[in-house]
Amino acid sequence: MSRPPTFTPPPGTRALALRTSRGVFAALEAQPQRAEPRGTALLLPGYTGSKEDFIAMLVPLADAGYRVVAIDGRGQYESEGPDGQESYAQRKLALDVLAQAEAAGTPVHLVGHSLGGQISRAAVLNDASPFASLTLISSGPAEVSPAQQQKIALLTQALGAMTMAQVWEAMQALDPPEDAELDSSALRARWLRHAPGQLLATGRQLTGEPDRVDELAAVGLPVHVVSGATDDTWPVPLIDEMAERLGAYRTVIEGAQHSPNTDRPEETAKALAGFWDAL
Repeated sequence: MSRPPTFTPPPGTRALALRTSRGVFAALEAQPQRAEPRGTALLLPGYTGSKEDFIAMLVPLADAGYRVVAIDGRGQYESEGPDGQESYAQRKLALDVLAQAEAAGTPVHLVGHSLGGQISRAAVLNDASPFASLTLISSGPAEVSPAQQQKIALLTQALGAMTMAQVWEAMQALDPPEDAELDSSALRARWLRHAPGQLLATGRQLTGEPDRVDELAAVGLPVHVVSGATDDTWPVPLIDEMAERLGAYRTVIEGAQHSPNTDRPEETAKALAGFWDAL
């Protein structure tokens, strides 16, 4: 689970209810203070995550000249979602992204972390016209690693037999001692507001996602592939290979693991802005 440094929007950001043709989505927004934005970026979080996973990047990206909008997807944290798993089919989540891009004001630089990267890819493959670029952060070519598949299988089993609060307590008991700190109450509150159907459906997607790299390469959209120096969800050499197949710009954030956006937010923001500037 990603661990954002805070759940409190810093000065220079604001909470936003993004109203779209497919419903209202909770968001955080930051804008340049002294000039017109050089562009708009739409940021999508990963599995069990939320818009707060980008919270430490928002002001640095705005200071670099970009308007940024970080989203809770359908059924994630502060965005409402129904219980049924059918509402979270990947194609429906991709259509949500297209509606979010339209509401944010196209063209947008689309950024997806982990699961958010695979949903972003599906949106681009459905219709690339709203997007100026695509950045995949710690998001691999196909299904997650065998170890992560086992973790998702255990979580799926638990969600079928326990309440969200009980699952949280079980997960906390398995965490290493050094992880039982900081925003535990905020992390718990976020967890309890996720729709179980969203977790079940997207967990199944992560463990069964096909390789669609060649399809994405054929679209011709500028792509940036970002990862930490290590990653237990998709091995870094696999992410390297994906970037080569895409002909993508590649950035490795030293000192970061699966979530460079929370591990090294300023360095990650600098890499994203540099890519957009180059376009």
